Amino acid sequence: MRIHQSAVTVCFLMMVPAALAAVEGAESYWHGFRRTDFNAEGRSSYIVYPDAPAPGNPWVWRARFPGYHPEIDISLVGLGFHLLYTDVGGLYGSPQAVAHWDAFYDYAVKEFNLSPRVTLEGVSRGGLIIYNWAKKNPHKIDCIYTESPVCDFKSWPGGKGFGIGSPDDWKQLLEVYGLDEPSALEYKDNPIDNLQPLAKAGVPLLHVICENDRVVPPNENTAILQRRYQELGGEITVLDNQSEPQTLHGHHFPLDDVQRIVEFVLEHTPKSEAALAHLQAERATPFPRDYFRLRRGLSNSQRKFSRGQSGRVAFLGGSITHNSGWRDQVCDDLQKRFPNTAFEFINAGIPSMGSTPGAFRLQRDVLSKGPIDLLFVEAAVNDSTNGRTAIEQIRAMEGIIRHAQSANPDIDIVVMYFADPEKIGAIDRGGRPEVITNHETVAEYYDIPSLNLALEVSERILAREFTWKDDFVDLHPSPFGQELYSRSIARLLDEAWSESAISPEIHKYSLPEIPLDEKNYAHGRLAGIEQVEISKGWQHIDSWHPADKAGTRHGFVDVPMLCADEPDAELHFQFHGKAVGIFVAAGPDAGIVEYSIDGTPFQERDLFTQWSRGLHLPWAYVLATDLDSGSHELVLRISAHKNEKSRGHAVRIAHFLVNGPEK
Repeated sequence: MRIHQSAVTVCFLMMVPAALAAVEGAESYWHGFRRTDFNAEGRSSYIVYPDAPAPGNPWVWRARFPGYHPEIDISLVGLGFHLLYTDVGGLYGSPQAVAHWDAFYDYAVKEFNLSPRVTLEGVSRGGLIIYNWAKKNPHKIDCIYTESPVCDFKSWPGGKGFGIGSPDDWKQLLEVYGLDEPSALEYKDNPIDNLQPLAKAGVPLLHVICENDRVVPPNENTAILQRRYQELGGEITVLDNQSEPQTLHGHHFPLDDVQRIVEFVLEHTPKSEAALAHLQAERATPFPRDYFRLRRGLSNSQRKFSRGQSGRVAFLGGSITHNSGWRDQVCDDLQKRFPNTAFEFINAGIPSMGSTPGAFRLQRDVLSKGPIDLLFVEAAVNDSTNGRTAIEQIRAMEGIIRHAQSANPDIDIVVMYFADPEKIGAIDRGGRPEVITNHETVAEYYDIPSLNLALEVSERILAREFTWKDDFVDLHPSPFGQELYSRSIARLLDEAWSESAISPEIHKYSLPEIPLDEKNYAHGRLAGIEQVEISKGWQHIDSWHPADKAGTRHGFVDVPMLCADEPDAELHFQFHGKAVGIFVAAGPDAGIVEYSIDGTPFQERDLFTQWSRGLHLPWAYVLATDLDSGSHELVLRISAHKNEKSRGHAVRIAHFLVNGPEK
């Protein structure tokens, strides 16, 4: 298997006082943006890259708790800022922490070609390092934004005032600073002290506080700093957050107004006038970006539909595609955009189906209808829910793209990633779900537009526009969610079909000669059950229907099935291709099959799934994928063993799966 992956090596060489060793960066994603993690003198660090850097390459330097309240940083990265972080939390803003930040700053500006001036962000104890560094580097700072910042370590962790303090942190702080308690109480270089350099440099400050904060009481921290800074002529704004605190002691809270904070940063960052105007303009999403990648665009379908003759649009996916809702709304939208076009809309959604079954049924359910002008594909929810491996996800999605484009080189394709709780959880933790990474790898390699609806839903929940439980309800969205999906697709189409995005002529897309995975399912097809040779125990049923009360799926009930329910039932299937499998209805009595290809030793595959107890679930089992391209024989028989949760040994085959041209 050949999968293209990007890797970055970050060379981190400087003196801090000792040399930082060269380290290898780990690539990942942070709320949809590319992120590189690296080690700086034993301290975890990272950089998040904007899709398009803003003029001057501005950046935000986050201190401590980088996953807390990411809304500000999501907006700023979306507006072209880089985001950097290095963990010095255990140093409590001490001279050692400042020395490390000095070295990290020099490296960041040089290595990433960033602006020599930076926005500092500090949360809680992060206030110690940002102010202690800022006072020594005032001309390197555009502005400072903090939330509940520690401005005097006697308040926290010392607990020498009205705050609850933290004895363990206080002990560690004394060790780091090399102080005993009496000398610490006399210490004169806390953030509240020696603010003259910042005020003289005109650095604007913004603090967000909660008056009920008993961990970092504002009166012992922000209020003192505010009074002293204003006396020095400095500019400082303090916002008393009114949202209900999320913790007993009032230290954590939802932000009242994310946009006001982002505007503060933009107002004090050079060359940000356009970004500020964009932020303040009316927009469809709470963050200043959208959630699609247009890549090669969709100009072929636009030109075809604009001719006012005919258009064929297909939707391939699972139950979220099959059910009424966003798909119907997209069809209506297309008809309104092109009122003189006679559209044929193909609903190729089947519940429980992901990319693997999609790759094998693409010919029957989509391509057999005629040349497709625009194809929407969704499989991310079922691919992860159904436990498909990363290899399967890439192999199947690549097969769909290559097969569809081979059938019609003019085709436009959109790959979509819908939301579910698992994906939202991964995104909320700052990552990107593996299945989205895998599908996006294919979309990027083939220059196919993609739409990350899971990311949009997650970030709009983060922005408190709505909730999953009350508004979206389920991975099969409520009417509210269905409309959100259709509106997002409409914005993608608006951008893709804007005047500047349209090619002057139809472009015939060419496939890369070297695929991501040479074993992809680009020749996937369904082979008929009538082609088998039965040795014993199997029978053809013209219209199979379960005798139990378990559920069924359209296309896998009241259709021809090849069935057997006794051990040792055996059949032979001749095929031509590089892969073979079976498409079954795996119900409460699903058995275990034994299979051999071209006389190889028999292997077993358990057909019982976690959903089989109450559903005759359609399931695509690919039994072999690494065959030579040519003629082969599959021998299939029912095992005497069975899953302990199954009621029997039944195997019901609707189709055989073959990855190879029909002979």
